[in-house]
Amino acid sequence: MKHAALLLLLTAAGLAAAEPIGSVDTAFKLVGPDHKIVVDAYDDPKVGGVACYVSRAKTGGIKGALGIAEDKSEAAIACRQVGPIQIGQPLPRQEEVFSERISLVFKRLRIVRIVDPARNTLVYLTYSDRLIDGSPQNSVTAVPVPRETPIPLRK
Repeated sequence: MKHAALLLLLTAAGLAAAEPIGSVDTAFKLVGPDHKIVVDAYDDPKVGGVACYVSRAKTGGIKGALGIAEDKSEAAIACRQVGPIQIGQPLPRQEEVFSERISLVFKRLRIVRIVDPARNTLVYLTYSDRLIDGSPQNSVTAVPVPRETPIPLRK
């Protein structure tokens, strides 16, 4: 019930919610969970038929188990058309579609959608930022939208 309420809240706020897809261990930790690479799926909340898959490092050990570890900034993204593309409302040229905390206070993983109207394409960028100093580590992917479905832009 809690998960459904959180999903409803995130959807109402216009942000996508992460759905865990899988993970692999990268380092054994004697105490606490192992370090791992996790893969999460995010459905674009304003563009039906588009899903993004993000892989990123997740710190284990005692700090990871307590939720106070700082995960690394590296992430990779791949977005794909997974059904008929449906855009119910005009989109801004650039919009954050997902944000998740990856350290206790200061660091966030972000996914931003950028519309490329000249190519009728949705571009998705993932990066992490910090309160003081962000990281230049980033990953980008693009989903071409069929020409018969022009992307409506918010004025």
